[in-house]
Amino acid sequence: MRVVVKIGTSSLTDEAGVLQPAVIGSVADQIAAARAAGHEVLLVTSGAVASGVASLGLASRPADVLSLQALSAVGQPRLMAAYDAAFSRHGVVAAQVLLVPHDFVDRRQYLHARDTLLRLLELGCVPIINENDAIANNEIRYGDNDHLSALLAHLVQADMLVLLTDTDGLHTADPRTNPDARRIERVAADDPLLSVSTTGAGTDRGSGGMSSKLASARIASWSGVVAVIAAASREGAVMSAIAGDSMGTRLEPHDRHLPARKLWIAFAADVEGTISVDAGARDALTGRGTSLLPAGVVGCDGTFAAGAVIEILGPDGVLVARGMTAMDADAVRSSMGRRTGDLSGTGEVVHRDDLVVLAGA
Repeated sequence: MRVVVKIGTSSLTDEAGVLQPAVIGSVADQIAAARAAGHEVLLVTSGAVASGVASLGLASRPADVLSLQALSAVGQPRLMAAYDAAFSRHGVVAAQVLLVPHDFVDRRQYLHARDTLLRLLELGCVPIINENDAIANNEIRYGDNDHLSALLAHLVQADMLVLLTDTDGLHTADPRTNPDARRIERVAADDPLLSVSTTGAGTDRGSGGMSSKLASARIASWSGVVAVIAAASREGAVMSAIAGDSMGTRLEPHDRHLPARKLWIAFAADVEGTISVDAGARDALTGRGTSLLPAGVVGCDGTFAAGAVIEILGPDGVLVARGMTAMDADAVRSSMGRRTGDLSGTGEVVHRDDLVVLAGA
């Protein structure tokens, strides 16, 4: 089995943001045990920014992007050094791989990243993946590594994604504040739970919360990958997930699989605006898989450039699809309601290859 394991900052560090060697050692022990059992494992790890905060002795985590990027550059080598020491005890070689969103959107970069990661597995290494925050040209967004781990699972055609977090899975309520909260053992691919929003970031040290775990599970599900949300503190959590033991929350794969580019558009990219369409356009998108043409557009909200990801709403305001626009917002407004033959330039607001229908999903 090929498994992607993801662990977040709040699980890796103490309240001061200092890396906890015992946790890193436990993760390395579990991955080494999975490898010894014949499984291939890739690790997605957060913790670089928090490690940088602690290394520089800062009182708190800054909020501005430039400082976060600088801190990730400080913390990343310290994070890798800790993992390298932990894996060395098992005679396992760790390999650092830093990725950015472009690696999943550009086809050539996507294939290059996949080939590199698969070659590392062939060489017997454990690829340790993090977002390349230090040189990212967009803001460090909440939940990036949760999204990254799910996209990575698609990239390497993994069988399972294990999300290690502060709680032992999804619950009927927040277990930190509600003693009656019950763990949800299994979520089917068609369960509405995969579409709902939960609470945001769990701690000040981390960027993702249970909401981003659910979003990641949905990406995994639409990639045909089983996702398991489990407590990082549970002994042997990775092997228990692989064995199918009753622990954490298991989220089953969807029967509809999307390519990586559409997964990014549908679930991981920032939405920069909305476009409203009439009933005819909605039916054409959902029933015939067409591109979105200006004639069916009745409204446009937001300021965005061509290439931005937007949401497409039906006449009732319900989400129909997400897509990457071929026009900027001004061009959409000036062309909406007009026939394609009456326009110069591109004839589509969103091409069908850049559009994911979500109505009824």
